[in-house]
Amino acid sequence: PDDIMLDCFDDLLAGRGEGSGWRMNKQAPLADGSPAVPDVYLQDATLWGGNLAMLASLVGTPYLPDVPGGILFLEDVSEHPYRVERMLTQLLYAGVLGKQQAVVLGQFTGYKLAAHDKGYKLQSVVDWLRTQIQAPVLTNLPFGHVETKVLLPVGAKVSLSVEGRDALIYWGHTH
Repeated sequence: PDDIMLDCFDDLLAGRGEGSGWRMNKQAPLADGSPAVPDVYLQDATLWGGNLAMLASLVGTPYLPDVPGGILFLEDVSEHPYRVERMLTQLLYAGVLGKQQAVVLGQFTGYKLAAHDKGYKLQSVVDWLRTQIQAPVLTNLPFGHVETKVLLPVGAKVSLSVEGRDALIYWGHTH
C-alpha cells in the first residue's frame, strides 16, 4: 500500500475517516442531451460489493447478500469487457442490480483488448448497463487491483453525492 492508502486506513481505524471522493471519467451526454450521470444525492444506503466475479459466482447460492436499496460497488482484474458484461447480466437477471440505488464501478484492470474485440471496450459495457437499470452507474472509483485505492466501510450506511464529474461517498456524521 502507498502512503495515501495507509493514511486512509489509519483514519478509518481511528474513527476519523468520513468519506472518499473521486472524479469520474468524462462522459458523452445521452442521446437526448442529458448528462450520462445526473447529479445525485442518496443518503443512508448500505454500501456493499467487491469483486464482480466473486459476487456473480454467488448468484443462486444462499451466500449472495440481499441488499435492497444499497449502493453496490464493483471491481475486477483480468476480465475482458465482454466477460464483465456477462457477469453484470447475471446480476441483472438475478434481480440484484434492479434493487440498488446506485452502482459504482471501480477499477477493471489487467486485460488487454485484442483485434477480435472490434472496439468493444469497458465504456461499451457501461453504456449498455445504463440502458438496463434506472439507478445511476458511476465510474472510476479508485478501488480494485490498483496501487492507490480508497478504503470503504463495507456494510455501513453511507451517503452518495454526485455533482458533475465529482462523486463522494461519505459516512459517520450527520449529512
